[in-house]
Amino acid sequence: MSFTGETDLSASPLALTMGEPAGIGGEIALKAWRYFSQKTDRRSDQTPPVFFSIDDPHRLEKLSSHLGIGTPVQPIETPEQAASVFTDALPVLPLDFPVMANPGAPDPKNTPAVIASIDHAISLVQEGRASGIVTNPIHKKCLSEAGFTYLGHTEYLAERAGGSAQAVMMLAAPELRVVPVTVHLSLADAIRLLTTEMIVRSAQITAASLSLDFGIQNPRLVVAALNPHAGEGGKMGCEETEIIAPAVEGILQGGINVTGPFPADSLFHPSARSDYDAALCMYHDQALIPLKTVDFENGVNITLGLPFIRTSPDHGTAIDIAGRGCASELSLLAALKTARDMARHRNTGLQSVA
Repeated sequence: MSFTGETDLSASPLALTMGEPAGIGGEIALKAWRYFSQKTDRRSDQTPPVFFSIDDPHRLEKLSSHLGIGTPVQPIETPEQAASVFTDALPVLPLDFPVMANPGAPDPKNTPAVIASIDHAISLVQEGRASGIVTNPIHKKCLSEAGFTYLGHTEYLAERAGGSAQAVMMLAAPELRVVPVTVHLSLADAIRLLTTEMIVRSAQITAASLSLDFGIQNPRLVVAALNPHAGEGGKMGCEETEIIAPAVEGILQGGINVTGPFPADSLFHPSARSDYDAALCMYHDQALIPLKTVDFENGVNITLGLPFIRTSPDHGTAIDIAGRGCASELSLLAALKTARDMARHRNTGLQSVA
C-alpha cells in the first residue's frame, strides 16, 4: 500500500462530496456543520473536524432556509479558506448543476455534477489540499441511467486512484468492524467468484489499514465461514475446506494474526466481538446485517487500500424522506470524525517511518 506524501495529513480540511442532490446529502451536511459548530468531541478530547462541501451554495442556502436548519453557508474559492470560514458558516466550494435539483426527484441530467464533485475531491486530496474525502450517498440507478458504469463509489475511487490501488470496503462502528470480501454481487455470483486469493488480499489490506489508519498494533482478524456450521466437514458445502481454510493459512504465513473460518452465526455477539479487531465476511449481507444490527445509526463505510482516505455514511440517499427535514446526520458525523482520526493516525504512522 502506498499513501500520499503530505507532511501533515491532518492539517488540511476534509472534502465532503455532494452525493445525489435530490437525496438527503445536503440536509445532513447542513446539520453536521450545525452540530460541530456547537460542540467539541468530548469523548476523544478533540476539536471537531473541519470540512467543506463541494456543492451549489445557493441550493444549500435554500435548503437550510426551507427546512429551518439555520446553517449559514459561505462560498469559498479554495480549500485553504475552509478553516477560517468554518467557525461561522459551512464552507462550500461552488459547483454548478445542469438542472435545478428538487428533493425526492433525482434527475440523470445532474449526473455530471455528481461525478464532478467526486472528481474534484479526489484531485484535492491527491494534491494534499484535503486530508480525506467523505462522500455523501449517490443514487446508483440514476447514475447508471446516465451512463455511469461503476457499481458504486468503491469501484470508481479505486480506478481514479490509479497505480496498484486495490479497494476493500470496511463497515465500521464503535463496537464492530466488518469487511465483505465480495461486495456488489448477487449471492450466487459472490459464491461462484469467491477465491482464496481474494480473501488473502482483503486480509492484507485490512491489517495494513488497521495498523496505519486506526493505530492498532498487531491487528486481530477473524474469518467467517460461508456455509452454515462452517460446512460441517463438507456436508453443507466444500468452500471452507477448498477456499477459505487455505486462505487463512496463507494469511497466517504472511505474519497476520488471524483465526477461522468460524460459523458466521456465532461471530457477532458481544463476547465474540471482543476477540478480534475486524471480521472478514464472504459476501455483502453477511457483513452488513450484523453491523447495522449492532449500530445502525453510527455505521461508517470506509474504503481501504487507497492512497487517500475515504469514508461515507453507511446509508443510502433516502429519496423518500428528502426535503422533509427528518434525516439523521449521525452516520455522517461518524464518517467525518472517522476520516479526521484516520488522517491523524496515518500522519503519525508516516512520520514514524520517515
